[in-house]
Amino acid sequence: MKYSYYPGCTLKTKAKELNDYAIASAKALGIELEEVENWQCCGGVYTAADDEIATKLSSVRALAQARDKGQDLITLCSACYNVIKRVNNDIKTKEEFCTKVNNYMAPDMEYHGEAKIVHFLEMIRDEIGFDNLKKMVVNPLKGRKIGAYYGCLLLRPGDVMQFDDPENPQIMEDFIKALGATPVIFAQRNECCGGYQTLNDKALAEKRSEKVVASALYKGADCLITACPLCRYNLVANASSEIPVYYFTELLAEALGVKEG
Repeated sequence: MKYSYYPGCTLKTKAKELNDYAIASAKALGIELEEVENWQCCGGVYTAADDEIATKLSSVRALAQARDKGQDLITLCSACYNVIKRVNNDIKTKEEFCTKVNNYMAPDMEYHGEAKIVHFLEMIRDEIGFDNLKKMVVNPLKGRKIGAYYGCLLLRPGDVMQFDDPENPQIMEDFIKALGATPVIFAQRNECCGGYQTLNDKALAEKRSEKVVASALYKGADCLITACPLCRYNLVANASSEIPVYYFTELLAEALGVKEG
């Protein structure tokens, strides 16, 4: 199966592990990721103002390219997934916004929400299946107690993202089980780590990140996994208690036997 792949900026710089291990794992799973040509930054943050068009055009162009190839658009970064999926929803549900966007688009790239945006984890769940993933594992992560940290962007707003139950998600726990490890359920797994507040209110980000890490440690987690580069940064840099924090793709590559080193 082939997907149009939108990596986003951070996966080419500070979060190369998220990108590189996903590509290696995808090959092992029989999935081809075809990187979108000339992709641009999604903006990193979804802008709620409907009259803000320019920052959303890169998402629309990526979606239009995927549609033209007859492919779903797949991404890994929680922020990219959130922004692109919400922009796609706006295109489909807000006629005036759709008209304004298409006034900026080239005539041959007019777009009306025909493409589907999926997260890498959704692809594993819905296309491969966790039972099949379990059969492909060559290095089961037995004895590992792993906490899944969802954060905000994968889950909210729930009516638009439809990634999983925003109050009691299970997809990452099912993923952990398929790799042979034990998922650790902790109270702060779907709460905010402080997000972008780390730029202008570091104390708040430290407080929020510390609560997440402390919650995971209290429940006995050996490590955390996430899909969000900013979450990983906050949990590592802004929490006084230390716990290893990995991208979910790193453990996937390890279990599939394609992780180097």
